[in-house]
Amino acid sequence: MNTRIVGNDGEMRACEHLVRNGYEIIERNWRTRDGEIDIIAYKNQTVVFVEVKTLPNGTMDMIQKELNHQKRQRILKTSKCYLINHRQYNDSYVRFDVIVIDMPGFESVYHIESAFSE
Repeated sequence: MNTRIVGNDGEMRACEHLVRNGYEIIERNWRTRDGEIDIIAYKNQTVVFVEVKTLPNGTMDMIQKELNHQKRQRILKTSKCYLINHRQYNDSYVRFDVIVIDMPGFESVYHIESAFSE
């Protein structure tokens, strides 16, 4: 399978996991010129920006490399653009999560809440 198909499947599974756990999916693949947020969800007055990593042969080191400082900064910048354009969330909390799909040694859908912050 190519990486786009694997990535889309992972994002779909991440959405299913979030919905099962009481989240409302607001957006998928929200883009600006500078970046993309895989999933934007909402639960308990919190807007959650979710990065999804499908890593069937992955390790924690790979996650750290893939979510390096530059990638986190791009996600933060993109999330600020989203919030500026969606003022209805002005009074909401904000959180940045990571969901890892199919990484050996972890649950098939492994949700890391508050994985990073500004």
